[in-house]
Amino acid sequence: MKTHKIRTSLFYKFAQQKRLKEVVYLIMLLLFTGALTLRINSQNASKNAAGLYFTANPTEKPHNEFQDTLDSMQHRYGFPGATAAYEWVDGRKGTAAAGMADAETAAPMTTESRMLAASIGKMFVGAVAASLIHDGVLAPDIPVSRWLGGRNWFTRLPNHEEITLRHLLTHRSGLPNHVYMDAFAEEVKKRMTDHTLPISPDSLVQFVLDQEPLFKAGEGWAYTDTGYILVGLIIEEATGRDIYSIIEEQFLAPLNLYSTSPSDRYVLPGLAAGYAAENSLGFPVKTTTPGGRMVWHPGIEWTGGGLISTSADLVSWGAELFGGDALPEEALALLLDAKPVDPSTDEILYGMGVAAYKNGAYGTVYGHRGWIPGYTSSLRYYKEYGVAIAFQINTDIGMMDNTSSVIETMESKLLEVVLGEGE
Repeated sequence: MKTHKIRTSLFYKFAQQKRLKEVVYLIMLLLFTGALTLRINSQNASKNAAGLYFTANPTEKPHNEFQDTLDSMQHRYGFPGATAAYEWVDGRKGTAAAGMADAETAAPMTTESRMLAASIGKMFVGAVAASLIHDGVLAPDIPVSRWLGGRNWFTRLPNHEEITLRHLLTHRSGLPNHVYMDAFAEEVKKRMTDHTLPISPDSLVQFVLDQEPLFKAGEGWAYTDTGYILVGLIIEEATGRDIYSIIEEQFLAPLNLYSTSPSDRYVLPGLAAGYAAENSLGFPVKTTTPGGRMVWHPGIEWTGGGLISTSADLVSWGAELFGGDALPEEALALLLDAKPVDPSTDEILYGMGVAAYKNGAYGTVYGHRGWIPGYTSSLRYYKEYGVAIAFQINTDIGMMDNTSSVIETMESKLLEVVLGEGE
């Protein structure tokens, strides 16, 4: 067996030397990022310059260009490990894995390795909401007081009289994001010490109560996980059911997404260890114990994300959803009814849990990114080509800051390969 030298001490040193990002930049980036997109500190994606290297997966792999490209990206950027997958709407598909699922044990990353998908979970929540609107269970454009008015905190919610479900789903509510609140960070640290995580959805909402709205509902755009927590509460109030059971029944089971499940417990089978940048919540560098148990409770996301998955499942979800097989045509149109996040340009738009990119080199692109301490994910569907591509990386260090192009480079390189192989 090949010997694997993994300079983990340098990895930890690298992780500890990062600096806080600017909040303003993060807000602009948040439409791509994870449900717990925190003030995570990272400055540069070049782990090679820091002397950090992880060897490629030692198990025998198919030698194709897709696999070779993922291997190349893993070596180039030095992240611990990654998985990637693609799927055409005609059913052709492929997967790849590179690097390590656990640097300390040298456990290889495999195509079955699971990671937290973070804000890609918003796509599932948005799809549930669009389906319920289509079925007449929910209405998108009436005040949310219809479902939340009985909560004892409701009148303290910014813009509570004007907010609609559509505002929440499209990040146009004017609500602050609780993940930026100092009080939230302090509460998470306290609960980690007390072993009382996660925080209930109603308690998550408490952090934005009595705050000034960012803008009048419907008159601006600002990414807020708090809004998606409220969407989850509305869905459960309207249906009388648990949101995860609806996602399972409507999407996971019918679409055979058997590697996707709620990230609602400490022990998540198949989870790759994640390596986190320094963060405002005080989460440690490594997300798991030697036994594979998470050191913090991932249920803190709830409907801001809330799922663990594989690249293969994520890409199937993208192909089925945007290919028109997961929702009725009218519901999908509702989901994809996207408006610009910046009124000065229509380059980037946001629908109901789905980002849309127009006027690019590859035409219309739908999808989402996910970012949470220790994990980074991307899902893209290229409409003109009928192909979805997803990848997951078990670190967030240097992935999503204003100096890094890791995610964009991987998205473009993998797409080029897939389009080439598909010809």
